[in-house]
Amino acid sequence: MTEPTDIDHDLAVTSRRRLLREGGALIGGAVVAAGLAGGEALAAAETDNLPPNVPEWMKAPGDPMGSQLYGTPSPFEKGVIKNIPKNLPQYLSASGRTPLQDLDGIITPNGLFYERHHGGVPTIDPAQHRLMLHGLVDKPLIFTMDDLRRFPSESHIYFLECSGNPVYKKPYGKTASDLVGLLSCAEWTGVSLKLVLQEAGLQPGAKWVIAEGADAAALTRSIPIEKCLDDAMLVYSQNGERLRPQQGYPLRLLLPGFEGNMNIKWLRRLRVAAEPTYSREETSKYTDLMPDGTAREFTFYMEAKSIITRPSGGQKLSAPGFHEISGIAWSGHGTIKRVDVSVDDGKSWQEAQLQDPVLTRALTRFRLPWHWNGESAVIQSRATDETGYVQPTLPELLAVRGDNYFYHNNAIWPWRIAATGEVTNAYA
Repeated sequence: MTEPTDIDHDLAVTSRRRLLREGGALIGGAVVAAGLAGGEALAAAETDNLPPNVPEWMKAPGDPMGSQLYGTPSPFEKGVIKNIPKNLPQYLSASGRTPLQDLDGIITPNGLFYERHHGGVPTIDPAQHRLMLHGLVDKPLIFTMDDLRRFPSESHIYFLECSGNPVYKKPYGKTASDLVGLLSCAEWTGVSLKLVLQEAGLQPGAKWVIAEGADAAALTRSIPIEKCLDDAMLVYSQNGERLRPQQGYPLRLLLPGFEGNMNIKWLRRLRVAAEPTYSREETSKYTDLMPDGTAREFTFYMEAKSIITRPSGGQKLSAPGFHEISGIAWSGHGTIKRVDVSVDDGKSWQEAQLQDPVLTRALTRFRLPWHWNGESAVIQSRATDETGYVQPTLPELLAVRGDNYFYHNNAIWPWRIAATGEVTNAYA
């Protein structure tokens, strides 16, 4: 795979400037043309809401504020919803994907945050919810939600991703949401797990914390003590409001950069232990089989990854000319250092611009100006994180891991753009 050189970078910068100049002229011309041609069609359709007319919505007061006690999106955005598979039983083992291709920035709205649960979504009264902390501690404790909120709070922006996002098996899906929609990013507010463990006092030999949820599945995972004493959090709020039931209300464990199922929702118990518990979710599930049939014991981190969300599968370019390529990148090992984009099926790469803020273990948005010539093209992105790890292609990943693999697919994902402007999954 050819790495971009300094010359490539200089050419990319010059090209971006030229595209912006040319693109501005093209867009300006398109607007004028659309105004002339479109005006006739709209007049024929007796549409009176365009300039210079006064639109209908200016002629009478709008809805009163009291009609929406909790704000909702515009009815014209009613198609921006969670992607819930029609053939997946939605009561016991269920998932709903974020419509990544419809979003901007890096923060996922709470109503569109992906969800994954194994025993339905419990309805928990926070006044009756308790967190038990016991095992290899000096002082076993039981916390109410009020007790936890008395600890100093902190807020951080982190992504959360399911390790089966996407799986290695075909069919892979049509849209960015189909492929990697089990991914979202939010500002989380809560308490440092380290503080809570220090309150109880860790005993010698404390190497693991066994976390258990209060759902019907009693989902349980083993967390290494090093992570618990680093950036792990007990969170009760998301994007400024209390957690939603689908996200673990009233309390969940948050482990930045670790695979999603370890971030136990509806958290009710923490048992400090000398050994992992080897629960169902870390033995028969969420383990990675190697080519020889053996399984990796634990795979905690989500590796560096990226995907172009615009243009992406299911979308269509309206006309040749200037288009902005935009997408998201993330890594469980820290910050994204660069994203390269190819518009010629991986033959050459250009460095994209990273949009601020660039945060550790959070989504990072990237952008690249592009002049589409109207011919068939394959576009793709490649992320590099602060450790120097470079996102691999799917063939490279399969060559190392084999066909037995199911989780932790962080491969480069290409989109094919037809001469008609239609965008499809290049691997489909």
